[in-house]
Formats: sequence, C-alpha cells, structure tokens
Amino acid sequence: DFNLSNEKDAQASGSDENLERGNWSNKADYLLSMVGYAVGLGNVWRFPYLTYQNGGGAFLIPYTLMLALAGLPLFFMECSLGQFASLGPISIWRILPLFQGVGITMVIISTFVTIYYNVIIAYALYYLFASFQKVLPWSDCFSWADEFCSKTRLVSDCNATLDGEIIHANYSFITNNNLTCMNGTINYKPVQFPSEQYWNKVTLQRSSGLDETGNIVWYLALCLLLSWMIVGAALFKGIKSSGKVVYFTALFPYVILLILLVRGATLEGARDGIEYYIGTQSNITKLMEAEVWKDAATQIFYSLSVAWGGLVALSSYNKFHNNCYSDAIIVCVTNCVTSIFAGFAIFSILGHMAFLSERPVSEVVDSGFDLAFVAYPEALSKLPVSPLWSFLFFFMLVLLGLDSQFASIETLTTTIHDIYPEAMKKLRVPITLGVCILLFFLGLICVTQAGIYWVNLIDHFCAGWGILIAAVLEIIGIIYIYGGNRFIEDIEMMIGKKSRLFWLWWRACWFFITPVLLMAILVWSLVTFSTPTYGSVLYPTWGTVVGWCMIIFCVIWIPVIAIVKIAKAEGNLCQRIVSCCRPAANWGPYLECHRGERYSHVVDPKKEKEHEIPTVSGFVY
Repeated sequence: DFNLSNEKDAQASGSDENLERGNWSNKADYLLSMVGYAVGLGNVWRFPYLTYQNGGGAFLIPYTLMLALAGLPLFFMECSLGQFASLGPISIWRILPLFQGVGITMVIISTFVTIYYNVIIAYALYYLFASFQKVLPWSDCFSWADEFCSKTRLVSDCNATLDGEIIHANYSFITNNNLTCMNGTINYKPVQFPSEQYWNKVTLQRSSGLDETGNIVWYLALCLLLSWMIVGAALFKGIKSSGKVVYFTALFPYVILLILLVRGATLEGARDGIEYYIGTQSNITKLMEAEVWKDAATQIFYSLSVAWGGLVALSSYNKFHNNCYSDAIIVCVTNCVTSIFAGFAIFSILGHMAFLSERPVSEVVDSGFDLAFVAYPEALSKLPVSPLWSFLFFFMLVLLGLDSQFASIETLTTTIHDIYPEAMKKLRVPITLGVCILLFFLGLICVTQAGIYWVNLIDHFCAGWGILIAAVLEIIGIIYIYGGNRFIEDIEMMIGKKSRLFWLWWRACWFFITPVLLMAILVWSLVTFSTPTYGSVLYPTWGTVVGWCMIIFCVIWIPVIAIVKIAKAEGNLCQRIVSCCRPAANWGPYLECHRGERYSHVVDPKKEKEHEIPTVSGFVY
C-alpha cells in the first residue's frame, strides 16, 4: 500500500506525518507521557492504604480483575479513539454529535481538578524547601506548637492493683505510688504529633472552617506560582517540549521509590509494616465484602485517568498506524505495578515509625494528605540524615504531580487547538501561558487559610461521580450507538486485521462487562454519597451548595448540547435524534491518505466552511 509505505518513511525519518497538529517526536515520548499522566499521587498515597484496609495481599485479586474488566478496556478505547481521528476530547465527538456534551464535561472537570492539583504540588514544594534545614522543622514541638503537641503518647489514666483491689486512677498517682498499669486499661491524653501541628499551624495556617477564609498564605502562593511556571515552561512548545521533560519527571520517581524502599527495608520494624501491607496479615475473607470490590474498581478507574479527556488528547498526537493496543497494556500494567511497588516503600518506613513509637502499624498508617504531609514526614524525621530522605520524598511527590499536570494542561490546549487551529498555530506560547496564568489566579482561593477546605471540596464533588457519568455515556455512545463492531473496524485500520478470537475478550468487556461495572460503581457512589468533611470539620450548607453547583456546571452540558444539536437538525423529532446519532460528515481519519475506501466520503476539515458543518458555541464537531 502506497500510503502505508509513505508513512513508514515518515516514521523512519522522525518527521511529523500530521503537519497541522504535529506528532510525538518518538514513541518513548508518548509512552512516558502516558505513564506520567496515569501514575500520580494516588499511586503513592491512596493505593497502599486501600490494600492495607481491604485485606492486604488479598486485595490484589479484585484489583487485578478490575484492571482487566474495567480499566484496560476503557483505556484501550480512549487511546484508539484519539489516535484514529487525531482530535481532542471535544472534537472527537464528531463520532456521535448528540454526545458532544460528554467531551465538554470531561474538559471542564479536568480544568477544576487542574486548579487544585497544582495546589497539592505547591504543598509538596513547600515541604521540599523546608527540608533544606539541618533539623526538620516538624521533628519536634518548636515555638509554633501548643500544649497539645507531643512526640510521644502521654498516659492519662489506667487501672492498677492496690492492696489487692483494682482501682482506676490518673497516671501521676500510679507513678507516685510505684504501681503498674494493667494491660488493656490505659487511656491516653489527646495529643498531636509535631508533624500534624506543623501541617495545620505552619504550612496551611488552617482556619476553623470554610466560613473563615482568612488571608492568602504568601509562601504557598509563591510555591503555587513556581509550580505553574514549571508547567508553563514544560509546555511552551506543546508535546515537543513536554515529551522531553517527562524523561526525567516520569522516570526519576522510580529511582527515588527504589532508594526509599532499600532504606526502609534495612530499618527495624520494616517487616511489621510490610506484613500489615501485604504479608501474613492478608485476609482472604475480605473478598466476600462488596466494599472491597467497589474500592478496587474505583481505584483502578481513577488511577488510570480514564474519562478525563487526557488519554484522548495525548493519543491524538500519535501517528495513525501506531500500535495503540500494546501501548495501552504497557501503560496499564506499569501503573498497577508502580502502585504495588510504592506500597512497599511507604509501609517499610511506617513500620519503622510504629516500632520507634511503640504503636501498632494500624495507628500510624493513613491515606491522602495525612499520609503525605503528616504520617510519612513524621516517619522520615526519625531517620538518620532525615533532611535527605525528606527532600527525596517530596521531590518524588512534586515529579509525580507535575507530569500528571502536564497532560491535564495539554488536554486544555489540545481542545483550544481543535476549535481555533490557526490561532493556536501562531500563538501557542501566549495561549499556553495565558491558560497557566488564569488557572494560577483561580487557584489562589486554595492557598488562603481556608484553602485546604476548598481543595477537599473540589476533590469531593468534581473528581467523584461526574467522571463516572462521562465514562458510562462514553462507552454506551461508542459501543451501542456508533457501533462496537464498527469501532473495531476503525481500530483494525490502524493496527491491522485481527482474528475473531482476539476481539472476543474486548467485545465481552465493551458490550457488557465494563458498562455494567461502571453503572454499578456510579449507583454505589450516588447511594453512598455524603456531605463533605475535612477531618472532624463539617462544611457549612453554602459550601455543599457550591459543590453541587460545580458538579451541575460540569455535567449540564451533556443535555444542553444534545438539545441544541436536536434543535438544529432537520425533520421530525425522531428523524432529528437519528441524524444526531450518526457520525458527522467530517468524522474519520484526520489525513486523507489514511481514509481508504471506508472513509473516502469524509469532508476534509479544511473545507468544512464550504460544506457548512454546523457548530455549537464555537465547538466544531
């Protein structure tokens, strides 16, 4: 085939086959960008905790099954979709104009998440700079601490035996009379460890709640600005520059994880930590609980970053005949292995901390912010040469966050490029910088004294079931309306003809298993939905209303765009709906040389105006 040989020549020379949009310089740029996007903070601060909580090693069974049944099929679908049409998450819905609102929902949710995700990177940057001290500032109760701060647990009262009788007395009485507390009767004073007070009082300067906004914490604002400057600098040439930066940001965290694991494994108590994580404490009976399967499915879903629009955007820069099938498997397996590997590094050091503080591992382990900024920093402060280990850990968090952030911003710029290609071609640098500056200012509310409440609120609403709705509609639209078999034929145009046996698994997942699983997770998420809290702090009613407004703003575009499309179509209602469920006239491979007979009828994007392809609010379908 002449076109295929031309393309192979282009690949061999390393030149772009799509001169308008550009392509990845090479396959490694793409794979590392995808790994960097999929592997994020959740792999380090959420997966190990879920494994520990849900039966240890036994949790890997539902986790692996959910990867095969829900994660990988969606991941492969999105990669194929973006690569086939070389379009971003909104324009890709030329495939099914009625569902174009799904793409808009994905991009808006990605925008919200991008705002607070960079704030978390700013927290990590602050701790990174704070690690450049001989003594870590959270290693003891210094001047910022209050009377509740203590490095050790303080006994309040207990039961003891006095003159043959069991008495209950405060600890000072027990020690003054040389008595011994009876096992299992000791009560401890409510104390806070230095790392917890440092996080709340110094880093966040946390206010009492969402009602008390307070001032902007200037050093966090500067860290946020630095974070956005790094993102802007990495993306100023789009994928051509970010594709090179990820060689460091995607690979170096593995070096740091390995260093932390080797250091952790040599410490006393490390074995206890690892046994809690995945060893003898494994509880196979946990698999009988529905919650465990829900946690596994949810973690896979969010960890792989499906339905955020980023996978479609990054894959849209692939060359047409790239093997997206093998790419999907490589990235998904790498992501899951990273999660398991990170767990060993985290739990070995937490086990050592439990050993030093004479507490069970279950009392020192945590997830999310409390693991990253309280429990783990406290554990690191107890190691010899603690500033070094602290620097390495927070440097790893910064890198893990940054390459996920690169892909999220690339999703936004790809969307802008598809809507205004000429403007983006001439003004890529100012538009990218403009996006970063705008999102920096929107993120300033997250570095006020009530900032952590805003971060938690956006995370609770936007990164929750809004994405699940988008994923369910995406798979239903492409498999049931556009046609699963038709979609498979599209994929075969890129990766070559495959046997029926090859597609048997993917058909089973796409047509039945994956949609059912996603619906089950969505229903579960809605049924178990609770109002947000941060620790023991309840949110005011207006805060919850703001959260609902954010998620409604994200998903409202799905029905709005559908109604507009139907209104603009011709014929009676039934005919209008049917016409909106057909691919647009310009749906197909981006370049004419790849269209073959199946898409020979496709309207060239450059000639769209001549054919009066309708648009909605500037979004070309």
